[in-house]
Amino acid sequence: MLRSFFLLLALILGAGAAQANNNTPPDVLARATTQEVLAILKQDKDIQNGNSAKVLQLVEAKVLPHFDFNRMTQLVVGKHWPRATPQQKQALVTEFRNLLVRTYSSSLTAFSNQTVEFKPLAIKPDATDVTVRSEIRQPGGQPIPIDYSMYKTTFGWKVYDVAIDSVSLVTNYRASFATTIRQQGIDGLIKTLAAQSARAAAAKSAVRPGS
Repeated sequence: MLRSFFLLLALILGAGAAQANNNTPPDVLARATTQEVLAILKQDKDIQNGNSAKVLQLVEAKVLPHFDFNRMTQLVVGKHWPRATPQQKQALVTEFRNLLVRTYSSSLTAFSNQTVEFKPLAIKPDATDVTVRSEIRQPGGQPIPIDYSMYKTTFGWKVYDVAIDSVSLVTNYRASFATTIRQQGIDGLIKTLAAQSARAAAAKSAVRPGS
């Protein structure tokens, strides 16, 4: 499911950060950027062939500006967040961000022929927190509902959670993170995430040394 999640994020929120301004409504931002992402994925042969360096460049430039990783990490860590030191909080944000980027990047090359349909969004002028609802349609498969929880910041609308078929990304990671914290503490979670990143980087280098 997480692999599908990050591929779908590419279709919805993968581009347009530079084009959007702070007043762009969340549903307009998502809808306007979809076609650009589809075009990139269809035309870029390097990405289709799994060029990891180019995929990471795309992720850093086009995807990450739409997410509030600080808020996402705080929600994922949940009740354990207040007792983390400032250094631990920064490390948690860094490692959680690395986890999402790693999963997203490995999924981006799996793009095929998905299309996106957005649901109408009735948003009040003073709204600061909304859910943008969409549906992913794929040949030969059932439509997949994707809901984006977004809130308004001084830098525009940011994603802080995503639900696929009503399964929340934040809730999904919160359960596994809580288990690790209970068993190994906050430092143990940080070390576990860092070790996963190191293993993934080593594996990628071994498979694609020239990418």
